[in-house]
Amino acid sequence: MTEEQFIKELEQINISLTQEQLSKLELFYKLLIDWNKKINLTRIIEKKDIYLKHFYDSLTIVKIIDLTKVDTLCDVGTGAGFPGIVLKIAFPNLKITLLDALQKRVNYLNSIIKELELEDIEALHVRGEDLKEKYDVVTARAVANIEKLLKYTMHLLNKDGVMIAMKGNIDEELTTDVKKRINLKYKIINVEKFLLPIENSNRSLILIKNK
Repeated sequence: MTEEQFIKELEQINISLTQEQLSKLELFYKLLIDWNKKINLTRIIEKKDIYLKHFYDSLTIVKIIDLTKVDTLCDVGTGAGFPGIVLKIAFPNLKITLLDALQKRVNYLNSIIKELELEDIEALHVRGEDLKEKYDVVTARAVANIEKLLKYTMHLLNKDGVMIAMKGNIDEELTTDVKKRINLKYKIINVEKFLLPIENSNRSLILIKNK
């Protein structure tokens, strides 16, 4: 995905980035590549693939929620900063907390935050299950089996908060029986399935809230 294709595809999901935001994404890409030589962050290193599979993919969350109306967001198991850092660049209104269980990744994340001059965003070396804060939205991209994931994220939601699991093909994981078990304790509000542009790979967004 070229930057031109990236901008065009974002327009299809009603996202328009300023030149400053695009410049920050470009710098993020360069910093990610540099850091990836020192610590294992991503196997995806081609620029066109990072723009498609990391940057664009992170922003597809808008297919299921209006982030302009969200105040606080927690990205659990953020890894290299997806979707959290990309969401912060695109939606500066968000106050974001990035969680990762590996200290060296947290050091990398805080360095990225500083380099990109981002405000109201921090990276913490803590597991979701050990955090006591509450958020409007909790995200997790390609993190754990859905049932296991809910056990260590749903307590992070405030009264009207929602959890958004960002996954690939969910059909085998989210069976009828699994849905029933989840809905006994929580409520699945929406499941949005779509294809990533260009490569047409499966993506799923699952929106869940506490009862």
